[in-house]
Amino acid sequence: QVQLVESGGGLVQAGGSLRLSCAAIGRTFSRYAMGWFRQAPGKEREFVAVISWHGGTTSYADSVKGRFTISRDNAKNTVYLQMNSLKPEDTAVYYCAAATGSDRARALACDYWGQGTQVTVSS
Repeated sequence: QVQLVESGGGLVQAGGSLRLSCAAIGRTFSRYAMGWFRQAPGKEREFVAVISWHGGTTSYADSVKGRFTISRDNAKNTVYLQMNSLKPEDTAVYYCAAATGSDRARALACDYWGQGTQVTVSS
C-alpha cells in the first residue's frame, strides 16, 4: 500500500518555474515506477513524465520534453517534477502516481494516485 501526497503547485507567470513534490507513505515506494500526470479542465488526464524505480530511466511527453525534469529520492520516499519555461497550456491539476512499471505508467495504468495539486500559468 502506498499513499501519495503532492505539493508545490501554485500560480506562476508564463516563463516561470515550479517544483512539484510527491511524498509517499509506505514501505514499498522504491519498488514502483513513479509518474506525473495532468488534467486540464474539460480534457482527459494525460501522461507527463515517468521515472523507473531505480531512477535510471526517465521519459517525457513531447509537450514537456526539454522543459520538465522528473527525479526521485528513494531515501526520502519522494518524487519531484521540476517545471521550467512554463506556458499557459501547462495549466492543469497535476497528479503523481505509482505503477509497477514505466510502460504501465505511460498507459495511466497506475496502482496508486495522489489527490493532485493545481498549477496555473498566467500569460
